[in-house]
Amino acid sequence: MGVWGLKSFVEERGSFFTELRVSDTKLVVDGSSLYYYLCFASASDLRRGGDYGPFAAAVSEFFGSLRRCRISPFVVLDGGRDLSDRKLPVLRERAADRLRKACSLSQGGGGQVAPLLTREAFVQELRRLAVPFVQCFAEADREIAGLASRWGCPVLSLDSDFCVFDLPGGYCPLNHFQWQSVGAAEEPRGCYVPARRFSVERFCKHFAPLDKSLLPLFAVMSGNDYVCLGGLEAFYSRARLARGGAAGGGARHGRLRALLRWLAQFPRPAQAVDGVLEHLKARRREEVRELLCAAMDDYTPSEVKLEDFFESGRYECAAAGSAGVPQWVLSALARGRLDPFVSNVLLLRSIFLRVQVENMRRPSAHGAALPIRRVIYGLLLRQPRGGPAAPPGGHSAQPPVVCEFGRLHKTIQKTNVRAASLPTEPCGDPFPLDKLTEVPLSCRQALLLGTLGVQMSSLAAVPSHLQLPAAVTCHWLRCSEPPVRSHQLKALLLMMVSGELHRTATRAGPPVSPAEDDSVAYNQFVKWKEKKLPREEFDLDAAHSFCQWQCCLQMGLYLNQLLSAPLAEPDLSRLYSGTLVHRLCQELKSAASVENLFSVSQRLTGLYQLLLRTVEAAVAPDFFQKMATATAGSCRKKKASGKKQKPPRCAVPGAQQLCSGNRFASLQGED
Repeated sequence: MGVWGLKSFVEERGSFFTELRVSDTKLVVDGSSLYYYLCFASASDLRRGGDYGPFAAAVSEFFGSLRRCRISPFVVLDGGRDLSDRKLPVLRERAADRLRKACSLSQGGGGQVAPLLTREAFVQELRRLAVPFVQCFAEADREIAGLASRWGCPVLSLDSDFCVFDLPGGYCPLNHFQWQSVGAAEEPRGCYVPARRFSVERFCKHFAPLDKSLLPLFAVMSGNDYVCLGGLEAFYSRARLARGGAAGGGARHGRLRALLRWLAQFPRPAQAVDGVLEHLKARRREEVRELLCAAMDDYTPSEVKLEDFFESGRYECAAAGSAGVPQWVLSALARGRLDPFVSNVLLLRSIFLRVQVENMRRPSAHGAALPIRRVIYGLLLRQPRGGPAAPPGGHSAQPPVVCEFGRLHKTIQKTNVRAASLPTEPCGDPFPLDKLTEVPLSCRQALLLGTLGVQMSSLAAVPSHLQLPAAVTCHWLRCSEPPVRSHQLKALLLMMVSGELHRTATRAGPPVSPAEDDSVAYNQFVKWKEKKLPREEFDLDAAHSFCQWQCCLQMGLYLNQLLSAPLAEPDLSRLYSGTLVHRLCQELKSAASVENLFSVSQRLTGLYQLLLRTVEAAVAPDFFQKMATATAGSCRKKKASGKKQKPPRCAVPGAQQLCSGNRFASLQGED
């Protein structure tokens, strides 16, 4: 959640913290805080869509430091939105803020926007490192606090809410956790991580006689992601706290100090609530009392026993159990095998499409992945046989609708999208959600590849871990707007091959004959990367195209996961590097010889040519020639008229025509 202004408020006074040497302990890690923190600290190229390799390396280095200090981490990730959807207004504000930052980055300004697949790359790396983790059903704060309280160990996070929970082991802010500066103690205990721990006791002592049981009420009255009680302005005014103590910390900090001193006069929360209500009109008092008491419950550690999950793999949550979600879906969500996107669709029929650094004058990059999303909605929301009868008149009921919050120009707007009607061939009616894991592999694979417009026979020669990216790239070629340029496709495929080169060249084990060529190719590739370009320009149209590819890949991953992985999941850390693909794209525009970057390795050259043939077969033979002719004609007209071109319209209807060459084409139309 986060208490507004509390983080900077406690940071301005170092006396609220104690020094700590962390070693030989369990550590409950707020996974959502950690992956954002490491993403922004790993020098990822945020403007060009991120570099998942350096990010994964930072994750590996972080947990490596913990291992050296004999710290046992247990990572807890946020799940989907709360069933009450209380946080929706705040989420819309945050989406608008990310959009402002993305606009700034696209125009050469500052800002931080996490790359689209950061969470997915983080989960993959946790799994590779065998770090224990769980994905909660909803927001994780209370479950993190409950687990840490029962284990008596510290919480590692950046969320100021953990200053409010009464945690026996304390709260260690990530920005004070010096994992890159592991110290070696002189005593036999060995290495430790220097850290600082927030002390609730010191905090309350500073505002004595403030009892720590009053901190949840303090948090609620200060405002957090769930509560914004505008009606309390009357209380602040009548209690003369609106501007109290503003000197030295700004008006915001002044109000926090004044509120804490006011609360200190009460022995317990119940008396303090009565004190608040005295300053409000009688007709509002019971309503506000109910709101305050309900909001304070958010700071009660959850009774969900995450230790049962870490010990036996059992995740039992009352909210999850009452939601009517199939057991296999709940289990897959807890294990991170399904993204919270799934529970948001299934339970709220509402999702947020994350903003990227794209061309804001064009339709959202997520439009290219709309056909895939509609199939996911169809799988999650379809009515089983024997469901609600058709309405009077004999017409079948309309497919369900999902509300998508996404970018329209430079604002966040909501759009209603109808779920796709799933095909009944070749397996009859094989896709009931509760038994989806029992559907034959051939049927699940047919639905996945049919949605992407690819046949398994065309992917047969592609290495298994690259089959899904290749199929997604075929979909991207058909459904992107503006259409993909030849040099953009080649840059993307060369980037994939470079990931394969890095994967094999750095693999441990005895050298074999084919690896000798790979080693030479790897050394040449490193030299090429170190060579500085005459001028590193930022191609916004290329960025938009690669954003569309990431959107398609994200939804391709989600659909593949929902269908229990009929294709292998690719390693994102080796699959996408924004810095590299933009550089390749820039050089290919002026020097076609870059296409021969891996020519010394017969294996890598063959892989590149195989991928190129596979994806080019997904479009008409003259697709790129027409593109070049159309671009040249457009440039001549633009020069002749001297007028600005209008931004192109969303090309989903055109995508439908391109995708209509297979019997799954009905899945790919827009409502």
